[in-house]
Amino acid sequence: MLYDTHMHTRFSTDSRMTIEEAAARGRELGLGITITEHLDLDFPAPEAFVFDVDEYFRAYGDRRSDRLLLGVEIGMRGDLVRENAAVVAGHPFDFVIGSIHVIDRIDIYQEDFYLRRTKAEVYGQYFGQMFECLGGYDFIDSLGHIDYIARYARFEDPEVHYAEFAAALDAVLGRLAEREKALEINTRRLGDADTVAALLPIYHRFRQLGGRLVTVGSDAHRPAEIGKHFALATDMAQACGLRPVYYRDRKPEYVKL
Repeated sequence: MLYDTHMHTRFSTDSRMTIEEAAARGRELGLGITITEHLDLDFPAPEAFVFDVDEYFRAYGDRRSDRLLLGVEIGMRGDLVRENAAVVAGHPFDFVIGSIHVIDRIDIYQEDFYLRRTKAEVYGQYFGQMFECLGGYDFIDSLGHIDYIARYARFEDPEVHYAEFAAALDAVLGRLAEREKALEINTRRLGDADTVAALLPIYHRFRQLGGRLVTVGSDAHRPAEIGKHFALATDMAQACGLRPVYYRDRKPEYVKL
């Protein structure tokens, strides 16, 4: 069974979806689901994107099943490796996504991050932090939305083109492959053909550098977003010779397509 391995419910600051709504949508689509609430410790906005992890397991623990798993999306920062590692080690997550959301204590959603800077400068810093964090965050299972910055960047062409950032991307993808981690195919932006065209060379290169595994996640915050563009995502994985997996008890389970 294919799993949607990235979604957010009411424990995430920016979501109001209930676990009941998520589970119902998963059943409707014939998908398993993994809840992955946002945990960005010391987020620039006070009290945002953190939650009580113990309460999360108290509230959702009895809902865990063959079709519903419990994970977390960790905001990776070099100054918070020890704190994030303690959260992961102290709780029975099925799956851990590592993502870059904050650089130099600025949420990269914010326009301020892009002011008076070139695309090369901004994206270079983004991939540089990603590479550095992958050196310390060996306790993640999958690298989340490698193209996250393209959602919010204030440039005429925000896409992540492999040829434009080959050296930086090779460093990230090589380290990910070396540590036998998965690379997420985040489906949120796959409705745009230009996005797909930009992303395919990155996943091809991941395979060339020794990568084997991908997770597929919608990054849903509403029930209607669950499973969105999944057929395209699995086609991308097959075209690049990558194996879709989901994680249960921190171990990869292969998906039969």
